[in-house]
Amino acid sequence: MRTLCLLALFIMTLLAWPRDGRAEAVRIKDIADVEGVRSNQLIGYGLVVGLNGTGDRLNNSLFTRESLISMLERLGVNIRDQEAKLQTRDIAAVMVTAELPAFSHDGSRIDVVVSATGDATDLSGGTLLVTPMMAADGDVYAVAQGQMVSSAFAAKGAASSITRNIPTSAHIANGGMVEKEVAVDLSTRNTLRLSLRNPDLTTAERMATVINASLGPIAHVTDPRTVTLSMGGHDVMSTLERVEDLLVEPDTPATVVIDEASGTIVMGDNVRISTVAIAQGNLTIQVTDAPVASQPGPFSNGTTAVLPRTTIKVDTGATKRLGILNEGPSLRDLVGGLNSLGVGPRDMISILQTIKAAGALQADLVVR
Repeated sequence: MRTLCLLALFIMTLLAWPRDGRAEAVRIKDIADVEGVRSNQLIGYGLVVGLNGTGDRLNNSLFTRESLISMLERLGVNIRDQEAKLQTRDIAAVMVTAELPAFSHDGSRIDVVVSATGDATDLSGGTLLVTPMMAADGDVYAVAQGQMVSSAFAAKGAASSITRNIPTSAHIANGGMVEKEVAVDLSTRNTLRLSLRNPDLTTAERMATVINASLGPIAHVTDPRTVTLSMGGHDVMSTLERVEDLLVEPDTPATVVIDEASGTIVMGDNVRISTVAIAQGNLTIQVTDAPVASQPGPFSNGTTAVLPRTTIKVDTGATKRLGILNEGPSLRDLVGGLNSLGVGPRDMISILQTIKAAGALQADLVVR
C-alpha cells in the first residue's frame, strides 16, 4: 500500500509540474540508430552437469542420454554397450541463447542465458559444458561455458511446495567468448542512414534541420523512419560523433494506451479531447438476511419459530451528476477534468472508451 501511495504521489507531482507545452530536447543517439549497426541472435544446444538430482529423467528425455553418449565418445569414452545403465539425473539438456553486440571482436565476452529443454526441475548450481553458438547463417560465432547463476529456488515437502521465479532458467555473466566477429565498416560508406526507433515525420524533419544547421546540408528525410546523411568529403566517424550529441525535440502521435487487466492508463502529451457531457454512476443492490426467533407465550404449549427478515437496499448513485468536460488544451487539463468527476482508474477506462466512440477523443486508443 505504501508503494502505491508513493507511486500516486510521484505521478501527481509530474502532472502538476509546470510545462511550457514543448517537448524536452533529447540527443539523437537516444532516439535513432545507424542502419546496419545491430546485434545478432545466437543459439546453441548443450549439456549442464553437476545438478543435485534435478536433471532430466532417463525415460522422458532420450536426447539427453544420446547427447551424453556422443560427448563421451568424442572424449574417448565408449559406453554405448552400457547405455541401459546410464543415469541422467545430474545432467540436463539445455538451449543456450545470447546476443552478439555490434562491433564485437574475437575474444570479447558476452552474457548467455541457459534454459532447460527436457524435464529437468532445477538448473541451480549446474555447470554448462562447452557449447558452440550459431547465428541464422549456421556459422559458429561464440562458445559458451561456465557456472550458472539463478535467482530462483524451489523447495517441497510431503504435502506442499514453493517455487520462486523460474528455476529451469539461469544465466552466465560473461559466459560466452566471441570466436567470429561480424564485420561492420562504416568508414568507407558514402551515405549513412539514421533510423528512428519511433517513426515520425515531424521528428525526422527536425533531425534533418538540426543536423544541417550544425554540419551543413548533408541530411535529408527519406521517410518517417529514415534520415539519410551524405558523407561526401566528411570523415564518417567524427561526423557520427557530432551528430549523436545534437539535441532534437521529438514529436509523438496522440495515443492513449489502456491495460484493462491492471487498470493502467497511459496518455501521450498531445492527447486532446473535445467538449463532452459525462454522467457516470453505479447501481448497487445490497441484500441482508437477519432472521429473528419468535418465542411462544407462557404456558401456551407452543414452539419457538425462526422468522425470516430480509432488508434490501438499492443505491442508484443518484448523487452523481451530469458533468461537462471542457476541451482540454493539455494532458494535465484532461486528467484534471476526469479527476474532477470523481472517477477511479477502472471507471476512467470505460469513460475514455465511450468518449472515443463518441468521436470526442482526438487520439488513438490502444486497448491491451
